[in-house]
This record gives sequence, C-alpha cells and structure tokens, in this order.
Amino acid sequence: MLKAKDVMTTGVITARKNAPVQDAIQALIDNNITGLPVVDNEMNVVGIITEKDMLKLLYDLETDGGRVEEFMTEATKSFDEDDDLIDVCNCFIQNPFRRVPILSEGKLVGIISRADIIEYILKQKQKDEARV
Repeated sequence: MLKAKDVMTTGVITARKNAPVQDAIQALIDNNITGLPVVDNEMNVVGIITEKDMLKLLYDLETDGGRVEEFMTEATKSFDEDDDLIDVCNCFIQNPFRRVPILSEGKLVGIISRADIIEYILKQKQKDEARV
C-alpha cells in the first residue's frame, strides 16, 4: 500500500494566523505555490490560506490587508502520513481543493497537492514503459 508519506512534500512553507496577509501573499509569490497551511506554534494546522482566499483583498485595496486569520479557511481536511494514497486521491476527486496537509501525531509534517499525485503517476508510467 502506497502511503501519503511516500508522495508528500516536506519542509512545508506555512503561515501563522496572526501574520499580516501580505506576508502570506509574498510567500505564495516567492515560492510559486497556490496555498499555505496555517499553523500555531506547535505546528498544529489551524487552517489554510489560498490564492482564492486572497482575492477578497481586491474589494478593499486601500486597507493594510489585515491578518491571515481573516482570510483563511478554518475547516481543513488533512491526512495522516500513514494513510493510503488512494484515500488522498479520492478526496481530491470528490472535493474542489488542491492540497491537503499531512500530519504525524497531529502535527504538520508535509503536504500533498493534486500536482504531486499527477507527477507520481507520470513517473510510475515512465518506469513501467522503461521496463518494456
């Protein structure tokens, strides 16, 4: 059984809920990513903030933007690092989000995006073709 930890990206870039939302925007741009897990000091996931969440800033460009917690989505789906990758894939098929946090003992240890799974599938297909 292929597990979430076999495909997850580690060294996850995160945001803190009390950080200025501009910091989260800059992190997305600097790292060419579309979303960040929001964590507390113990690396517990408290939400997620995405490009889509930040589009709300267009309505009020004159303000300082506010804090991450004002824009993040609090209810987030996550998986344990030992969960079956098929379950993660099914979650993406059934939901509109693009990434899920991966936890170990309740703490953030990685992230899996749709693109990570697609890349894994391609690599496996290429390996199969090379064997023929």
